[in-house]
Amino acid sequence: MADDTTNQGIPQPEGEADLIETDYEIGQDNVEGSLGPFGFDIHNPVFMISGLTIVAFVFYALALPEQSAALFGWLRPAVTANFDWFFLGAGDIFVLFCLFLIVSPWGRVRLGGNEATPDYTYVGWFAMLFAAGMGIGLMFYGVSEPMSHFSTSLGGPVLEDGMRTDWAPLGGAAGDEMASVRLGMAATIYHWGLHPWAIYAIVALALALFTYNKGLPLTIRSAFYPIFGERIWGWTGHVIDTLAVFATLFGLATSLGFGATQANAGLNELFGIPVGSGTEVVLITAITAVALISVLRGLDGGVKVLSEINMGLAFLLLVFVLLVGPTVAILTGFADSLLAYVEFLPALSNPLEREDVNFSQGWTAFYWAWWISWSPFVGMFIARVSRGRTVREFIICVLLIPSLVCVLWMSVFGGTAIHQVIADGFTGAQEAPLELKLFKMLGELPLASITSFIGIILVVVFFVTSSDSGSLVIDTITAGGKVDAPVPQRVFWCVFEGAVAIVLLLGGGLAALQAMVISTGLPFTLVLLLMCWAILRGLMSEAR
Repeated sequence: MADDTTNQGIPQPEGEADLIETDYEIGQDNVEGSLGPFGFDIHNPVFMISGLTIVAFVFYALALPEQSAALFGWLRPAVTANFDWFFLGAGDIFVLFCLFLIVSPWGRVRLGGNEATPDYTYVGWFAMLFAAGMGIGLMFYGVSEPMSHFSTSLGGPVLEDGMRTDWAPLGGAAGDEMASVRLGMAATIYHWGLHPWAIYAIVALALALFTYNKGLPLTIRSAFYPIFGERIWGWTGHVIDTLAVFATLFGLATSLGFGATQANAGLNELFGIPVGSGTEVVLITAITAVALISVLRGLDGGVKVLSEINMGLAFLLLVFVLLVGPTVAILTGFADSLLAYVEFLPALSNPLEREDVNFSQGWTAFYWAWWISWSPFVGMFIARVSRGRTVREFIICVLLIPSLVCVLWMSVFGGTAIHQVIADGFTGAQEAPLELKLFKMLGELPLASITSFIGIILVVVFFVTSSDSGSLVIDTITAGGKVDAPVPQRVFWCVFEGAVAIVLLLGGGLAALQAMVISTGLPFTLVLLLMCWAILRGLMSEAR
């Protein structure tokens, strides 16, 4: 019977709990690890391979800056030009799979068993979800992306290499302001709505299901038990977990780099602090030190507290801009943007025969790789705080509600900036670099100094919660699923997250960050596609 269940992947209904527990105990002999030098919990090859590779990468980028910069400059366009169809098609599959789970009978399955109750209230749950999931991205792109798409669809100048968009295949008309607003907002929502949250939901659901319902360790390899059986305790599992570490680390480094450049731009705007790599390195170093304190305090004492503070500040800033900005235009724009999103979604999500290659490759392919790189980190973090939810409740909350909040955020901040251009003739935000657009928009509203300072605080604290949460997640993966791995190990990953962000900024700026997130997101996309099949088999066994 044991051999049969291993071959089938998911044990049969008879004695399922006993078989799962037996498999887990066998696996623990392989993932238990040992305390090595400096108090690290060395989990077979995963910690050593990923740790040594990251250390070597940092030294390579510092020792050969010109060579590494050339490599980063070549990598992103090479990957996006050849695999944009793959990223777009996979994103569509993830959305359709999540929508299917919502309406399927398996939506009644409860994570943790029928008697499980949620560990956190909705307020605490959503606060941690947003702070870890998209905080820095929303601050960086909340104004810059709607404005960029609006400007390029009007036939405006190229804002960055690869960012010019040919909107004609999607119905764009150069010079038509209202059409440009609708198309620009639809394209923005496409990047921040259902597709990214579907990616997060899949990883989080897989980890929660196989950890809380099947008794397996909280690590990426556990999600593949239905497909590979006990091979997940060997090299098959080691490769999966190592890919997850690389994807998570470079995904986080990209976000930290965006956060540092935006915080630097805001400090320059308010206090005249010089803009440059030196200031950004100081910012990353200082904020990583704060993140270390949060890491040492743990999930409830660190991430949860900071997330709730940030959630409150973000909500206050959102309400302020909504009330003092063009309130009526924002609210009507919110509804119209949703309709535009539905209207243009088929064309935007079409993975084949794209004529708007600069948009599909320069924006969408990068975004999907970024979200996929973040998915081990965000997915595992969401899984850790989602015990007790049903699959249907989980998918709806992680997929639909955050998407609507992202639409509202983009409508308020991006809509205000666009209104300043159309109604007031103010082009400061339109002409500013991406990292400065938020502060230029706030500068035209009352209490500009105060709101801009709050914006900087939000970027910094989102930076801290992302680094903190990411360290805990990478630590858990490399420790074989343990949630109480040694403190020195958490410190190691937190420090090297900051180090990777620094060397990438020094070795090519934002282009280098984007290149590495694309290259690590590509192989992990295959992992997520397999994960969908594993989830389905796991839910089928739960129903039986």
